[in-house]
Amino acid sequence: MLRKSPVAQRKKDGFKGQKAIVLPGKIVQSCEDSPLISNLFITDIGFYPKAKFHYRKRSVGISQHILIYCVDGKGWVQLDGQEYDVKSGQYFVVPAEMVHQYGSDEDAPWSIYWLHFKGRLANDYTSQLTRNKTKFVASVNFSEERTRLFDSMYATLENGYSADNLGYINMCLWYFLSSFCYDDIFHVPSGNAEKDAIDLSIEFMQQNIEHTLSLRELAAEAHISPSHYAALFKKKTGYPPLEYFNHIKVQKACQYLHFTNLQIKEIAYKVGICDPYYFSRFFSNIMGVSPLEYRNRKH
Repeated sequence: MLRKSPVAQRKKDGFKGQKAIVLPGKIVQSCEDSPLISNLFITDIGFYPKAKFHYRKRSVGISQHILIYCVDGKGWVQLDGQEYDVKSGQYFVVPAEMVHQYGSDEDAPWSIYWLHFKGRLANDYTSQLTRNKTKFVASVNFSEERTRLFDSMYATLENGYSADNLGYINMCLWYFLSSFCYDDIFHVPSGNAEKDAIDLSIEFMQQNIEHTLSLRELAAEAHISPSHYAALFKKKTGYPPLEYFNHIKVQKACQYLHFTNLQIKEIAYKVGICDPYYFSRFFSNIMGVSPLEYRNRKH
């Protein structure tokens, strides 16, 4: 059963300490017309602290996409006929044109950062944020960098709608949304104790770039069976372990080609390939050009 605050107490806004900016229609139009920012831009932005009785119901979806990030308390959202709990450390996304309603918990009212965005690539970002509309609510690690970025965008808009201000905040928007899409990358672990077996395995690859390693050797170093290791590695990185190792080798080879005068056969040895002809084919297969062509066009 959908939880609702008493009708008389529901509020769209009006919370102590709240801040919100809704861009004027002519400014939104200028964003739509700008080649620089028309792909993705903010139309509304704000922060509601301890927003007791906060409630929104839209029987018809709106043209913007909405992201709401809860940093304290809890609430709920109803999307696509399903209701979801939302707690501190979670965010939810409302795709454009989707019927929705959401509200704050009465006993533990939420504090939320929120923004509306649109643009030619907004649908793509929303698909990434919601895993193609299969996961509307997700958790993220708390990051001061994320909230500082939000505060910077908001403070910049408070100073007016100049072309420079709009360019800055909407370029920041890409980074801000990416912090939700790719939280594990954005929230970089501070030490080995927080790194998982795959993170450590990638470090092992980087430290042994001059060697030829087998799947069995990599799995043994990670203390995981080869089949389970391969599955975990591909789930995290999108690539099989040995293909990923090859990418690291080529990345290192590119650095040697850029920053040294080493002969190509010497570079091949340094990345664990004894046959320079095989190395050339190997490099070309991944980079699309031969090592010599890459070196000659590096500038």
